[in-house]
Amino acid sequence: MAKIEIYTQPGCPYCVRAVRLLEEKGISFKEINAPHGTQERKDSVRRSGGLTTVPQIFIDDRSIGGCTDLMALDRSGQLEMLLSQA
Repeated sequence: MAKIEIYTQPGCPYCVRAVRLLEEKGISFKEINAPHGTQERKDSVRRSGGLTTVPQIFIDDRSIGGCTDLMALDRSGQLEMLLSQA
């Protein structure tokens, strides 16, 4: 099973959409609260190669981007492929 981590921030509509998609698909994930100025947010920026927006989503420690990227992977069928490779 793939390890999925998603860095989020309270009040972020894109975070809510990304979390909802994962939940609706029954995909297990770890949500990491990462508001501005926190160490968790700094970790997210470092791990993503400098991306400062949330959500930031990682599958098996590989950055896949944010909500729009997750939705595109799902629509194309590549999300299931990434998850099954683990």
